Amino acid sequence: MPRRWMKPGNLLVVVLAGATVALAEPSAEGPMWDLGDPHLNTVPRAAEEAARIATVTALATDFDAPQRFEDKPGGAATVRAMTNADAFSQPSGNISFEDQLDFRVGNGLFRKLWVSSPSSTLASDGLGPLYNARSCQRCHIKDGRGHPPETADDNAISMFLRVSIPGPVDASEAAIKDYIATLPEPTYGTQLQDFAVQGHAAEYRLDITYEEEVVVLADGTEVALRHPTYAAADLGYGPLHPDAMLSPRVAPQMIGLGLLEAIPAADILARADPDDLNGDGISGRPNVVWSVEHDRPMLGRFGLKAGSPTVMEQSAAAFAGDIGISSPLFPAGAGECTATQSRCRDAIHGDKDARGTEIDAEGMDLVTFYSRNLAVPARRGAGDPEVLRGKQVFYATGCVACHRPSFVTHRLVDQPAQSFQLIWPYTDMLLHDMGAGLADNRPEGRANGQEWRTPPLWGIGLTKQVSGHTYFLHDGRARSLLEALLWHGGEAQAQRDTVVGMATADREALIAFLESL
Repeated sequence: MPRRWMKPGNLLVVVLAGATVALAEPSAEGPMWDLGDPHLNTVPRAAEEAARIATVTALATDFDAPQRFEDKPGGAATVRAMTNADAFSQPSGNISFEDQLDFRVGNGLFRKLWVSSPSSTLASDGLGPLYNARSCQRCHIKDGRGHPPETADDNAISMFLRVSIPGPVDASEAAIKDYIATLPEPTYGTQLQDFAVQGHAAEYRLDITYEEEVVVLADGTEVALRHPTYAAADLGYGPLHPDAMLSPRVAPQMIGLGLLEAIPAADILARADPDDLNGDGISGRPNVVWSVEHDRPMLGRFGLKAGSPTVMEQSAAAFAGDIGISSPLFPAGAGECTATQSRCRDAIHGDKDARGTEIDAEGMDLVTFYSRNLAVPARRGAGDPEVLRGKQVFYATGCVACHRPSFVTHRLVDQPAQSFQLIWPYTDMLLHDMGAGLADNRPEGRANGQEWRTPPLWGIGLTKQVSGHTYFLHDGRARSLLEALLWHGGEAQAQRDTVVGMATADREALIAFLESL
């Protein structure tokens, strides 16, 4: 934990355990950001070890055979790829029997159906009063991807709208260079809830309409892209603020979160190039956010715009916003209810017993352990000639500029399952401008309205098997991997245009490679 922090000019200085660390944008003149890591018990890397890691994680140059250990994307934590919908619900392959018990208890809390207060089931009461789902599993179905409503009468159980308005920078945010300040929408908070307990009105109904655009590829293939328009219909508490910014969110898959959290911040920041000094057209930037858990600025890692720094904080925020459940990090019993929603604030909540909050610290630790240890399945067909050809196309197209194949995690004293693993997530964990077509026009931390964190690609080929659909991107608008590729713009416009002009065989090989991940 930091002892103090201060901002002299444009340089933020954080004092961590007696060591002064300067935070500044990467540039030819200045030092790199160094925000520390979520894990306090890490073992520093020696220079020779760092050099060995750089060799191991270097980009492939030979596409005649898989790279060593490429078939184990989660390192020793990788598990056998199951052939049913439980493929994303297995514990890390390298945890002990005792830890597997904790994993299963955490799974029980993840799946728990919360009920409204007052209730005889004191360990499960506190739902809402406003909520999007009654359990974590209801959004992250089978620990996989959510989906937009598929029919007119389908609910948006795994999708919602975030909302905010422009706002002044507060003292903590002012310490973060280029931070774009927002405030909760005065009536509806930071996200819209489409369910409510008895006696309360839901906040809205998600309304989506689509217009289709046909893209013709070089070989004559026609691909229809859906352009969505979102509206907050049937508002239950009056009109939205005139400056309200809405952003759709589909629940992402859950695998490999603990491994992503264990990537050294320095390794992520080393790949940032906000001024495109290398001239490749790619200018990844780190999101930097204020951590409630650690009470300091930290590298954003989780969420579609990297707006959360740790698995614990992301999980606690989801309990508060999605289910209306208080926790030690977010102790408000009313969850997302705002000051203008007085009946919601005054309702009976489930935080009046010995737990202190509706889910206590022990429960949050177990849910966090579960979330950190949802294992990445093994690759399928990594040595297949078509997959290897597709890998070469992936590299030649320039996809690896953002979808960085591999990292080596920290040596962690207290998390052996995530410690010192060679992993293959295919993400750089940075923000990239994806163009106007994918823009939500709502900032989050340092991310502007066109920037998104590069999503990990591991497990993407199992989406149909686990989730029963092939909807991709932040709002599920893409109905296939090809559609997702064709939505790329901004920094990835050149790669998108290359896909449009590809020979049929190359495009099919590229898709085969993605489906093997």
